[in-house]
Amino acid sequence: MAWAISSQHLLKKLLTDPRVSKDPNQHWPTWINGEIPADWPLISWVGVRNMFTAYGTDHRRLRTLVSKAFTARRTAALRPRVERICAELLDRLAATPPGETADLRDGYAYPLPLQVICELFGLEDEALRQRMSRFADSAFHTSAGSEEVTANFEEMFAIMDELVASKRERPGDDLTSGLIAVRDENDSALSERELCDTLALMLTAGHETTVNLLGNAIHALLTRPGQLELVTTGRAPWDDVIEETLRHSAPVAHVPLRYAVEDIALENGVVLRQGDAILAGYAAAGRDPEVHGKDADVFDVTREPKSHLSFGHGVHLCVGAPLARLEAAIALPALFDRFPGLSLAVGPDELTPVDSFISNGYRSLPVRLS
Repeated sequence: MAWAISSQHLLKKLLTDPRVSKDPNQHWPTWINGEIPADWPLISWVGVRNMFTAYGTDHRRLRTLVSKAFTARRTAALRPRVERICAELLDRLAATPPGETADLRDGYAYPLPLQVICELFGLEDEALRQRMSRFADSAFHTSAGSEEVTANFEEMFAIMDELVASKRERPGDDLTSGLIAVRDENDSALSERELCDTLALMLTAGHETTVNLLGNAIHALLTRPGQLELVTTGRAPWDDVIEETLRHSAPVAHVPLRYAVEDIALENGVVLRQGDAILAGYAAAGRDPEVHGKDADVFDVTREPKSHLSFGHGVHLCVGAPLARLEAAIALPALFDRFPGLSLAVGPDELTPVDSFISNGYRSLPVRLS
């Protein structure tokens, strides 16, 4: 059992409360007592050791190491690479035979962040890239069967072990080599398990969030011509599209899990007991009527404010958020500039959501390019 928090105000408070932890090894009795089976669909979200599941000094240690890879300067320096990848993907889409539909998820929203992450990792092996892609998908498949869960968890360790081994043999100017250097120079800074699990976290979090941000923004504009016109005529900036998408259609709907370090009495009289699990409802918080009024469900790029928690809040605020925003700020205008006649090839109600209560997006996004 877990408490699902949907109020933006309350969730914000809990995300910054030191009485709330993300470390199951210290603060979740159900996990500590061995009551969670190895084939639990959320095992890869809880049974890892990185800054996502760390608390207190351990979290500060791990986040400090990773944050060095996502400085404002380093993120800005990725702009030419992102522009190049977008241009290449748009060229491929432009080769779609006349009259045929194109899938913008598979052909644009999905490969862009994957390629950016692989370049950050210094990963050139195409076979390993494909395996990483499949693992990233499986991590969000929350209705997976026991055999799939076990196989995916084992594959995660195998992929990251192989990546680390290859970069130890051929280091470069990349994130993987940098973390390996820290690990090899000072064992206390980063364990081998933490190194591999940190890379797995950056792959899953850095990829899926951006895929859904792009897909949900494209879907919102194609199903709301008036909103699209505001942007394409310059009456609203693309940054407003990005932030309203993050608010209205959070790329990650729920994030498991946090745990009450001690009893926490809430304003509504509810008490979270020590050891209780907590589920952060980011998608619901973005549409909280107490914050955004009765029209909280309406997508409106002119809305103010556009407050949301889609990248988290407090000490666990996503370090890759500036990179995700950069990718979207380049990819969205490039797409609509290249294909001004873009339209959905199916009805809005015919799109199928991804099979996950964590990830919030569509399995495909079929369009006509002109």
